[in-house]
Amino acid sequence: QVQLVESGGGLVQAGGSLRLSCAASGRTSSSYTMGWFRQAPGKEREFVASISYSGSNTNYATSVKGRFTISRDNAKNTVYLQMNSPKPDDTAVYYCAADMIAQPLMVHTTSKAYNYWGQGTQVTVSS
Repeated sequence: QVQLVESGGGLVQAGGSLRLSCAASGRTSSSYTMGWFRQAPGKEREFVASISYSGSNTNYATSVKGRFTISRDNAKNTVYLQMNSPKPDDTAVYYCAADMIAQPLMVHTTSKAYNYWGQGTQVTVSS
């Protein structure tokens, strides 16, 4: 069993910053990709960012590129999402996800690539 626990969400003023964390525990694999998704009220869940186990491969949604940064600390089994200059449109429930199954050629910018999900954490950006 694998558990993902997010933290760091909350209320932030537009133009400020905050950092989300997601810690994996349980029977984790030796190598796994992790990502962040978000879902706003009345909207579909959308991809935000992903990162390979080594950290050498990252992907970002166009809407957050240049403002958000994904990183990870494998010694702590933790992935981070640094949110700089957030906008009201960034308000959503943010979910972390992990792919702990070997999936060659799998595209990790879509939710179907992941097999474990966190409970989500609310991020609200005020103007």
